[in-house]
Amino acid sequence: MLPELQDPHRATCHCGRVELAVSLKGGFATARRCDCSFCRRRGAITLTAPLDGVRIVKGAGNLTLYTWGTHTAQHWFCKTCGIYTHHRRRSNPDEYGVNAACLEGVNPRDLDPVRWTDGVNHPSDRR
Repeated sequence: MLPELQDPHRATCHCGRVELAVSLKGGFATARRCDCSFCRRRGAITLTAPLDGVRIVKGAGNLTLYTWGTHTAQHWFCKTCGIYTHHRRRSNPDEYGVNAACLEGVNPRDLDPVRWTDGVNHPSDRR
């Protein structure tokens, strides 16, 4: 069963060195997975937040950034425990994808079934 979440929602990495305050756009209805080469290896379920909907409460210096290809998508991870917390979307750079498993009280199993996004045939790759 999905929890009632306060706004903003508290999100943390595994070790707790990174904490975010997240205001979701569309709540759990935005849950999705992606099958691009990176996301299918990561396996996280993401929820949508606007750019101003993610605030780093603590641990900004403990976040590390990973990009590749066009460098539009920006993926942040905790340097200590390696947990992916959020990313700036390539499909919509005005949004973040937030790791649902980082939200306090959320068990990703409770989000099933989760919609898949076709990242292999990403719209930004079309010319």
